[in-house]
This record gives sequence, C-alpha cells and structure tokens, in this order.
Amino acid sequence: MFTSTKKIIVLAVLLLFSNFKIYAQKELYPFMSKGKYGYINKSGKVVVTPVFSFAEKFYEGMAVVKMNGKKGYIDGSGKTVINPEYDEAYKFSEGLAAVRMGSKWMYIDKTGKTIVNPKCDFAYSFNDGVARLQIGPKLGYIDKSGKMAIDAKYEYAYDFSEGLARVKTDMKGKWGYIDKAGKQIIDAKFDDCFDFNEGKANVRIGSEAIGKWGFIDKTGKMVIDAEFDKAFRFCDGMAMIRVGDFKTGKFGFIDKTGKIVITPKFYGAFYFSEGLACVKLTSDKASKWGFIDKTGKVVIDYQFEFPVDFDDEIAYIKKGSMKDGKSGYINKKGGFIWSE
Repeated sequence: MFTSTKKIIVLAVLLLFSNFKIYAQKELYPFMSKGKYGYINKSGKVVVTPVFSFAEKFYEGMAVVKMNGKKGYIDGSGKTVINPEYDEAYKFSEGLAAVRMGSKWMYIDKTGKTIVNPKCDFAYSFNDGVARLQIGPKLGYIDKSGKMAIDAKYEYAYDFSEGLARVKTDMKGKWGYIDKAGKQIIDAKFDDCFDFNEGKANVRIGSEAIGKWGFIDKTGKMVIDAEFDKAFRFCDGMAMIRVGDFKTGKFGFIDKTGKIVITPKFYGAFYFSEGLACVKLTSDKASKWGFIDKTGKVVIDYQFEFPVDFDDEIAYIKKGSMKDGKSGYINKKGGFIWSE
C-alpha cells in the first residue's frame, strides 16, 4: 500500500509527464497562405489563422510575429501575449528576448517586462548566461543583471556556445576562443573558425583560397587534422566536408573520428538533423534535393527545390517551380502533412 506522501509524489510525477505530453502536442509551426502567416500543428491542422505579415518558429513557448510593421510575441495557443510594438524582436533564449524600439535596445521577459536596459548599438540573444552587445565599433558581453561581463574590446565576436566564444581583436589578427570570464582559453591562431558544437569546432589553417579545415577540442588541440577544403560543424554526430574548390568540389560526411563515412559525391549538402541530411547530386539548374540517412542511402527521393533540415520530425519544403510548385511540411517518409 502507498502512503499518502508516496501517492502525492506519484500523482505529481504523472501530472508532470502529462503536462509535458500536452505541451509537446501544442508545438506549432509557421506557414504562409496568400501572403499571410499562421500556424499549424504537427498533424497539419491550422491552429492559428494566417493574419500575420511575418511569423517565426517557437522558442521556449513563444514566437515572434509581425503586424502593421511592428513585432510582438504569441504563445503556444496563438494568443498575443506581448503586443506588436517593437521595431525589432528576437527569439526568447534563457527566458529573455532582445527587442528594439527606435534606436533603444532592451531585454524583456515573457510578460513583456523590461529586465535589462543596455546602452548599446545592437543587442543579441543570451547564450550560456551572457549576451553579446555591439557598443560603437566593438563587441563585448553582459550578464543577466545588465553588468558588463566582458568589456567591448573585440573587432569580431560571436555568441557563446558550449562555454566558449570565438573572438578576434583586430581585423588583420587571428581567431581564438575565450571563456565567460573573458579569459583566452584557446590562443588566437586560426585564420577562420566557427562555434563549438558537440564538443568540437571547425577551424581553418591558411588562407581562404588554399587553407585547410579541421577540428579542435576545447583545449585547442587539433583532433581531426586540417585536411579538408571546407568543413562544417558537427550535427547529429556527423560533419559535412567538401573536397575540392567552391565551384567544383563535392560534399560528403565524416564521423567524430574524422573518418569519411559518406563519400564526397554531392554537389550540394546540408547538415544532418534527426538522422537525415538534404543533398543534391548535380550542379545543373534542374537538379533537385533529396534526403539521405547516415549510411548514405537515399530515403526521400530527389524532388525538392532547396535544402532544409528536419525539426521535430517535419521539414518545410518547396516542390516544383516557384510559380506553380507546391510548398508545405513533409514527414520523414516524404509525405505532405500540410501544403499550400
């Protein structure tokens, strides 16, 4: 027999999972019809009638929408929870969103209350507890209290990802990585680089024309040799690479050991997401995009106009010409769940 306390705990757990299931089922996806945006659910049912001049994906239960030239936010039911009054608005991240009225930037919470009033020329989203700001020609970072966490001293700087941010102190200098205290963790020695993802970052040694790309770990150690003409971030355990130049090179994929697991044979490719990647075989204008799995097998035939990735097991695609084609969301079998 359960005690009263145990019954309460079990009931709380069941309610938690029930609420999670309900929340997951309420996830909505933007679509456009006759020049207006609305939202469908994962079954393809229209949940929010197309009334917005622009609409974005949901993040943290909120989505940016635009009406009458201004941006605001709706919740998962489609209800407007923050009125469209901003000239610019970005997705919610870590509970806050960067918005702009005129030339003034601020960070708001999900009730629309202003939490931070930074003095800056441009504000970016919070990542890893800090947000990037542009102050004059330089970039730095603030914490959630609005205090400068890292002085604005960088010519180039990007958001934190997995605890590190790529920065460059001057235009002619090299790229390196700092931590959230502003300490240089990886020396500025790369000619180009990108954010850390799945524990690795893609970096270039040498010029854009003849340099090579490889991958480093968070100590700066080269863990996959710089031998590729182009390398992209790891997603879903795989990284896209290119062998050959920009015009004639072919794309393939490597695993986290650096081993080529899908031979570079594609004229175009996109990141793996949820086990699938969008690719195309030839460079001619009539060439279409399809999807492969992690063995390189084509699982959705070549038929789409542009590359996309799957998010929550659906993807927004375009099939056919811009004038007479069919746009909509497909499932992982390639079937439409909704189309315009």
